[in-house]
Amino acid sequence: MATSDAILQVLSGAGPCVFSSNPCFRSSDLTFSSKLHVKCVKKRASRCMKMFKCSNVLRNGIGNHWFKGFGDRDLSVNATIKKLHLLRCKGPQAERVSGVTEEGGNGTWFVDGANSLNLNGAVTGEQTDGFGVRDAQQLTREKEGFASNGALNQEKERLETNGAVGTGRDASPKVSVDPIEEEAWELLRDSMVYYCGSPIGTIAANDPTSSSVLNYDQVFIRDFIPSGIAFLLKGEYDIVRNFLLHTLQLQSWEKTMDCHSPGQGLMPASFKVRTVRLDGDDDSATEEVLDPDFGEAAIGRVAPVDSGLWWIILLRAYGKCSGDLSLQERIDVQTGIKMILRLCLADGFDMFPTLLVTDGSCMIDRRMGIHGHPLEIQALFYSALLCAREMLAPEDGSADLIRALNNRIVALSFHIREYYWIDLRKLNEIYRYKTEEYSYDAVNKFNIYPDQVSPWLVEWMPNQGGYLIGNLQPAHMDFRFFSLGNIWSIVSGLATRDQSNAILDFIEAKWSDLIADMPLKICYPALEGQEWQIITGSDPKNTPWSYHNAGSWPTLLWQLTAACIKMNRPEIAARAVEIAEKRLSRDKWPEYYDTKKARFIGKQAHLFQTWSIAGYLVAKLLLADPSAAQMLVIDEDPELVSAFSCMIGTNPRRKRGQTNLKKTFMV
Repeated sequence: MATSDAILQVLSGAGPCVFSSNPCFRSSDLTFSSKLHVKCVKKRASRCMKMFKCSNVLRNGIGNHWFKGFGDRDLSVNATIKKLHLLRCKGPQAERVSGVTEEGGNGTWFVDGANSLNLNGAVTGEQTDGFGVRDAQQLTREKEGFASNGALNQEKERLETNGAVGTGRDASPKVSVDPIEEEAWELLRDSMVYYCGSPIGTIAANDPTSSSVLNYDQVFIRDFIPSGIAFLLKGEYDIVRNFLLHTLQLQSWEKTMDCHSPGQGLMPASFKVRTVRLDGDDDSATEEVLDPDFGEAAIGRVAPVDSGLWWIILLRAYGKCSGDLSLQERIDVQTGIKMILRLCLADGFDMFPTLLVTDGSCMIDRRMGIHGHPLEIQALFYSALLCAREMLAPEDGSADLIRALNNRIVALSFHIREYYWIDLRKLNEIYRYKTEEYSYDAVNKFNIYPDQVSPWLVEWMPNQGGYLIGNLQPAHMDFRFFSLGNIWSIVSGLATRDQSNAILDFIEAKWSDLIADMPLKICYPALEGQEWQIITGSDPKNTPWSYHNAGSWPTLLWQLTAACIKMNRPEIAARAVEIAEKRLSRDKWPEYYDTKKARFIGKQAHLFQTWSIAGYLVAKLLLADPSAAQMLVIDEDPELVSAFSCMIGTNPRRKRGQTNLKKTFMV
């Protein structure tokens, strides 16, 4: 009843206004002044203005306590509260509309009166942005304190050592700058998108020669990850912070696509900053609008599964690199993490600890036969679970979620390591499988038919090394090598250390196939002939050795570099980067390359692709400072290693009867 009463107060304007990332909820000590006016635009409806009040009931922790209860135990009430899908910011020529004034000039939310909110609960006269952050210069000064060991101070010390920083007019840098890196940084900064005067992300591609823009002028969550990592390594934290908070504002809270719900907690695939004219007499008045895409406009209309997982990974990287943990401790951010976890950990009909998804729900966003339990999603899922466990605040209301998270981590790691792994020994075992085994002690647990072992795999598998297969379902093993899933299994610790080294051994052994003239094959081999027709639907863009069908993607360089650094084998990544930089700038930074050896620029590849640029920069920065990779890599949890060893130490073929079902995870 207390929750229901609180909801009624919100809807009537008498109580606190609650959204997934409402600026009302900035920290445990909150102070609110005046009124917050929020504009919303409903899909397929006319524009309207709605006003919500942030009551002083929230002071002294009362509202904060109510919000925590809401965020942890009763998210179902969100259906009665309509989340904003278009966030608005008035343009410079719209200083007052219907009595609504803008403070600071760059805020997402509009606060009446001269006072503003700050993170300590004090009422000040300082200008703030929409998230209670003071002006950019002050924020930079504060962050320098957090990043005493970060890339920014390291760069400063390096320049001082070389005479680049001094008091005289003649002081100038003495360090030569790589022209390719300099060009890449210039292009990356040119791709930056601004919202209300503040950087918020980077567009997918900034190709001035292309007339086919499609959605490449939008900010994609997965595409921004290497850009965000590059900015973090440079000590430029504002754009990453803004990106994390604004995408949190766009998190799904309501039905958005043809009356079907994509699930509470879903992050959009992309968003676009639009400038629209305000209703009224002044035709010159404009405002900026954030317009997210959850899959409604995407090709194939598939909702993204990986967006929320990448968001959690980037959030942890921001805290690790900047030293600013206050962002992940905010109540709205904590609630956003929990919503993503609840969406991913929801019970269903699936019997496996892996995450069940549709085709086209990740980097391979077209029909390519990866529906079910693709490795890429499992690696990102595992990484996000570990990152979330590290960042979640210990609370009584989170106990059940953390317990479910820990159980899933153990079960998922065992499942992937045991059943997805393949090398020459395991391949020979599958080749001799018996089928139609019914019992708890079946060896061929998924009823895999030996005829699935293709001739290409028998010839391709080297004597040394191995990898994680692309997918596993009943009577189906996808033996294709998927680069991102294998590489991120190393980075996240999903693969054991022996398996991680074996994956890198495999990449070296198959260098001419996976790296060739341009790193890195997204998968191998390509689907061809009748198989391509059936599985892809004769997709004209995913023709053999092009795009997602075994095309080569330079952006994968940064993940490869992080994996190699973790395993203390950076020479592998350095060799790949050296190959890439011979052509990337000359070829105008294409999105992908075609043919078996990656000799041609992709036939439909956009040029000046941002994540190709950012992937190269991150790889170079990590090779220059390998210690910086710690913000990405995750070492194995000793407790997890112990649990996994216990499970492997027992006979994996033991009979599991009804008397032995005490474990809380599934293997």
